[in-house]
Amino acid sequence: MDLDAVLPLVPLDEVEPIARAAEDVGFKALWSAETIHDPFLPGAIIAVKTEKLRFGTSIAVSFARSPTTLAYSAWDLSQASNGRFILGLGTQVKAHIVRRFGMPWPDSVVGKLREQIGAMRALWQSWQTGERLNYRGEYYKLTLMAPFFNPGPIKYPDIPIHIAGVNTGLARLAGEVADGFLVHPFHSREYLQQVLRPAIAAGADLAQRVDTEINLSATVFVVAEPEDEFFVRSQLSFYASTPSYRPVMALHGWEDTAERLSGFAARGKWEDMPSLITDEMLATFAVISDRDHLPQSLVTRYEGLVDRVSLYKPYVPGERDEFWDVMVDGIDRL
Repeated sequence: MDLDAVLPLVPLDEVEPIARAAEDVGFKALWSAETIHDPFLPGAIIAVKTEKLRFGTSIAVSFARSPTTLAYSAWDLSQASNGRFILGLGTQVKAHIVRRFGMPWPDSVVGKLREQIGAMRALWQSWQTGERLNYRGEYYKLTLMAPFFNPGPIKYPDIPIHIAGVNTGLARLAGEVADGFLVHPFHSREYLQQVLRPAIAAGADLAQRVDTEINLSATVFVVAEPEDEFFVRSQLSFYASTPSYRPVMALHGWEDTAERLSGFAARGKWEDMPSLITDEMLATFAVISDRDHLPQSLVTRYEGLVDRVSLYKPYVPGERDEFWDVMVDGIDRL
C-alpha cells in the first residue's frame, strides 16, 4: 500500500518547494484538487521539477470541460513527466455544474462520463497512431483532427484515468472503463467492502476485466492529535448532510442523523452540526490512533481494500515534519 500526499491550496509559486519536499520525504504521489485553483497547472510544475514523484488530479471536474480540453492537458503532462501523471475525474453535483461553471447537467451522469472517457481515448489513439478521429456518442461527436491541431505521439500514451465517486453507479463505471477509483473521504471500511468493491467488480465483470486491474486510492480522515478531532467531526457532519452521500450513512443505520444534518445545513446552522457526529461515527469514518501507531492502524483498516492512501490533511513542509516522517517510514516498513 502506497502513501500519497495532498497538495495544499496554495498559489502556483508555492508548488515547487512542496513537490520537491514531498519527493524527498518519500511520498509516492502528490494530488491536486479543483477547489480554488485549476488542478492541472500544479502538474506542469511537478512534472519538470521532480524526477520520480507521481502526481494527479483529485479531482478535475469533468463536466466543466470538453473531452478534448481534458485530453490535451493530460497528454502534455504525461509527456512532460515521462508518464507520471494520473488523470483523476469527478462529476461534481448539478448545482455546481450549472450555476458555478455554467455548463449543462446530463440526463445520465454515468453515460456522459463514460463517453468523455471514450472520447479522450479516441483522441489519444488518433494522436499516437495517426488514425482518423471518429468518435460518435449521444453527448459527443468528434470527427475533426487536422494535422495542425494534432500534438503527435508521445512515449507514454497510456494515461491512467481514475474516477471519483461515492455511490455504486460511478464505481461500476470505474470497473468497466477506468484504470482506478478515487474513494471519497466520506467512507467506512464496511462501505468499501460491502458496496464499492462489489460494484467495481460488477463493472469489471461486465467488461470482461479483472477487478484487481482497477487501482483504488482512498483519502482518509485521521485523528492522531487532539486538535484533529473537532476538525474531523466538522468535515464528517458536512459530508453526511449531503443527500447524495446518504447511502454511506444508511449502511450503518444512521439515516435519521443524516436527515437532521441536512436540515441544519439548509438553515445554515453549521456550528451545531459537529455535535451530531457520535464517537461511534467518528471511529467508523476516521482512523483514530496515536502518531506512532497510525501507520499500522491504516494498514490494518485498508490492507487488501485499497492500493494507495492519502490523509485528508494536506502536506505542508515545515508543519508536523516529524509526524510525516513517521507516516512515510511506517507505511514503507509495513
